[in-house]
Amino acid sequence: MRTAQTTVRRMQDLTVAEHRLTVPLVWADADDERTLEVFAAVISRPGGENLPHLVFLQGGPGHEAPRPFHAPSSPAWLDTALQHFRVVMLDQRGTGRSTPVSDDLLSLGDERAAEYLTHLRADSIVRDAEALHEALGIERWSLLGQSFGGFTTLAYLSTDASSLQSVFITGGLSTIDRHPDEVYALCYEKMQTASEQYYRRFPEHRERMRALVDLAAAGELVLPDGEIVSVSRLRSVGSALGTNDGWQTLWSLLELDPRTNAFRYDLAAAMPYGGRNPLYYVFHESSYASGQATRWSAERMTPVAFDEDPTLFTGEHIQSSWTETVPAFRPWRGVAMRLAEHEWPKIYDAEAIAASGVTGAAAVYLNDVYVPYEFSMETARLLPGVHPWVTNEHEHNGLRSGPVLQRLIDIADGSAVR
Repeated sequence: MRTAQTTVRRMQDLTVAEHRLTVPLVWADADDERTLEVFAAVISRPGGENLPHLVFLQGGPGHEAPRPFHAPSSPAWLDTALQHFRVVMLDQRGTGRSTPVSDDLLSLGDERAAEYLTHLRADSIVRDAEALHEALGIERWSLLGQSFGGFTTLAYLSTDASSLQSVFITGGLSTIDRHPDEVYALCYEKMQTASEQYYRRFPEHRERMRALVDLAAAGELVLPDGEIVSVSRLRSVGSALGTNDGWQTLWSLLELDPRTNAFRYDLAAAMPYGGRNPLYYVFHESSYASGQATRWSAERMTPVAFDEDPTLFTGEHIQSSWTETVPAFRPWRGVAMRLAEHEWPKIYDAEAIAASGVTGAAAVYLNDVYVPYEFSMETARLLPGVHPWVTNEHEHNGLRSGPVLQRLIDIADGSAVR
């Protein structure tokens, strides 16, 4: 591992130190000569140059860290964080400026491309973070893990807890020992509840959704990129219901005439798993695998109720058929099929997590449709020093509101009650 370059920039009143590291693709194999570059930006305000470090671990998988601007261009939590920390925005390997994955990886062929992606998991992200930790000469730092970033935090606690001062987790207390089938089955229950709640508020939209389902079944919903929208893809707009204001996105879409450009473009924007971040689709189910193959878990676990009522929305439930119907995913079909059969190694160590002694706080969203409350609380019991704040004030993206982080900081230092 070597530091490739460090650049210091000024962004308004922020100082941004950009670091690039060249690291092994395969940390566990010293004979593998493949490398990639990892990018991180260390952000501080005037007077905050000596504050402790807080590493932000982004959700996803497949998304880079936010860029260092002030809200609204960056999330509101950044201003809060900079009052207490120097913030390290780490682009997780395969994203942003950390040797990003794009369609050119497919030139390796399906088998080699799939093998490459197996080295982009949370355990490798932890190794990259530790390399940065060493390069910066920091004794200990803290973590802020959002969603998949929380999963990565748990992987960090499994191997390198001694590097951590404290942890803050938002919507990311993943199960560490349950099968992905159990997770997706429970997420379907959450989405059925969210769907019924939405239709109780806007009952006229159920018939509009039914009409859209009929159009999709007839192949009459076509997006600007040429995608003929399947019924399963249409239903995935329900993913928006997992966010604080996502119902507004859904409401606005269902109010539009499906024959218009406005509807076609808004539908394309509302459906999750776009082509910008192929990892988010191809790699998604692996984030719940620890010692298992996923084998299209969400697809296999579809409940009878969802087969019988196509107006029920789905969330982060990917379908293998999208590799045939979504233009951005077709080139990735062979890779996705291989990854679905891959036996993923165990990534969490319950004993090490329980012995970590780490302190901090975690926001657990009672109605979370992506990371179920029930399984989050199982994991929380392994971390007595990380105080869970269970709330129905926010959905899965509550961190973006700003106050969530300050609440967690106050809970961790004892100045606020849970």
